Amino acid sequence: MTSVVHIVDDDESCRKATARLLCAFGLKVEEYESGDQFLADLSSCEPGCVLLDLQMPGQSGLQVQRQLCERAPCLPVVFLTGEGDIGASVEAMKAGAQDFLEKRSSSAVLMETIERALAKSEMLREEHGRRQERRKLVGSMTARETEVFELLVRGQLNKQIAYALGISERTVKVHRRRVMEKLGVRSVAEVVLIAASADALERKPVTQNILATSL
Repeated sequence: MTSVVHIVDDDESCRKATARLLCAFGLKVEEYESGDQFLADLSSCEPGCVLLDLQMPGQSGLQVQRQLCERAPCLPVVFLTGEGDIGASVEAMKAGAQDFLEKRSSSAVLMETIERALAKSEMLREEHGRRQERRKLVGSMTARETEVFELLVRGQLNKQIAYALGISERTVKVHRRRVMEKLGVRSVAEVVLIAASADALERKPVTQNILATSL
């Protein structure tokens, strides 16, 4: 899939000049005259990065960035502004901006920054894809397998899981084996890694009757 540089700038002359420069380097570009327009089209935007002006009518660049963090975390943001604002740059970087450049920055610096942003975008998309795939694996478990899985990733032994769920150790072993087969792993350590990458560790156990110490 081709990556796109989304240029969001109310200054038409600057936006057009930047677009021509990027196109000359073989990049695909989409232009937006305001943050509001960009956010309105966000659901149909192709993956890539965002070259975002700081001061614009309507929502400011920082306001747009805050929404992107929630709605499109795989779109890295590079701020390109005509005003050197230290406070804004600090806020932008803390919020995860890839970089903060002045519009008078050289084409070499701009291209280098965009290349890093596009590389980061690809990495984020790959990570997102792996996370989604692992969530599907976790979601394929039965209710009982999910219970065993949740206790297993919290370090519970077979006998502890059996006590917590009110079943035999033999039954726990059967469900544990099925869990590992569905996840395609051979060790508990791998189960924990998948749980962490799928954000399953944030979920609460379905049972609260768990022993704090080994039986």
